[in-house]
Amino acid sequence: MKEKLNYIEQGIKSLDLDVNAVQVRQFYDYYNLLIKWNQFMNLTAITDFEEVVLKHFVDSLSITKEKDLKDVDNLIDIGTGAGFPGIPLKIMFPDLKITLLDSLRKRVDFLNEVIDYLELKQVEAIHGRAEDYAKPGKKREMYDLCVSRAVANLSTLSEYCLPYVKIGGEFISYKSGEILGEMEEAKSAVFLLGGKIRGCRNFELPGTDIHRSLVCIQKVSGCPKKYPRKAGMASKNPL
Repeated sequence: MKEKLNYIEQGIKSLDLDVNAVQVRQFYDYYNLLIKWNQFMNLTAITDFEEVVLKHFVDSLSITKEKDLKDVDNLIDIGTGAGFPGIPLKIMFPDLKITLLDSLRKRVDFLNEVIDYLELKQVEAIHGRAEDYAKPGKKREMYDLCVSRAVANLSTLSEYCLPYVKIGGEFISYKSGEILGEMEEAKSAVFLLGGKIRGCRNFELPGTDIHRSLVCIQKVSGCPKKYPRKAGMASKNPL
């Protein structure tokens, strides 16, 4: 166990982040809960301890290469799945107010157990579709920052995510592989949704040749009320 705790600590420190013993233990407990629940439901295909630390924990925290989260009051993680990146960000930045949104009830049940077991405060896990909670009167334009590691093209993700962001806030999409063409194709959709692509940070996960990108989109104006469209439209017919 000591070796595993040390591996977590070194992985996080590779991002130039300071982590204490309580946080390291929370990551360790999170891993164990993930593996326990993964035996009877599909949370992740990655189960090896070192791979989870690197490809889930460190990857989730890599946003700190681009964004100073000390300037963020609240964020929403769209399509959070097993809690990535939202739970690692909550562990590392306990003052952040975080909403985790996922469309599968069983995953939300898992997230609630993680939240309770790790005694995390000011974090909520919500079961629902991104299209529904982005409606006026719900969670629309409430957040300083929206994040997502969901697998979808940038146009689709922008329609799901930008409606949640306050004007002046930001949506950051975690991406892998070649992204420049996808960014170019998404420009008109992003503009239509009230956003502007601010840039893209390309990097390799520490100690690996795994290429990652953080696409940063600023919310510069209000999102038209008709977006996001009804369930499924954003993925079937991207803007």
